[in-house]
Amino acid sequence: MMSQETETEAAPAAPAGRSSRPLDEVDRRILDELVRDGRTSVRTLAERIHISRTNAYARVERLVREGVITGFRAQVAPEPAGLGTSAYVALTIEQNTWREVSAQLAQVRYIEHAALLGGDHDVLALVRAPDNAALRDVVLGRIQSIPGVLSSRTWLVFEEFDGARSPWV
Repeated sequence: MMSQETETEAAPAAPAGRSSRPLDEVDRRILDELVRDGRTSVRTLAERIHISRTNAYARVERLVREGVITGFRAQVAPEPAGLGTSAYVALTIEQNTWREVSAQLAQVRYIEHAALLGGDHDVLALVRAPDNAALRDVVLGRIQSIPGVLSSRTWLVFEEFDGARSPWV
């Protein structure tokens, strides 16, 4: 059985892009279980990982406190929820407008996720819309009207799947 973690102080802030501390095997197994089912109780989590409930609770609390775990949420299947059209939209934007463009994109309905990129395009957004007409309105009406957006390129998603292996174990 793993030793009980009793740390109560917040870890010092790590440099941007770095973990507060390296994750050990138990932390990675906790993350794997919680990614699989965020509703897992601490008791069940401890049993699956073969650690004490106190240790499991302390580790989860530390992972939350250090910002490794940023929240718990339901995963929604887009199609049954009425969002039958998904597309990735790549944007090219004017230099030095990424803050303003990002703020505007965050307000666009049906954008599930957006990322700033280095490469041929500057932004990649995942759009989930009810149908092709709504997707057209998002891309041609909302996104392309944002000041700083120079061009867009859209790829329709035909099918989606998760990877076979968790990155946490």
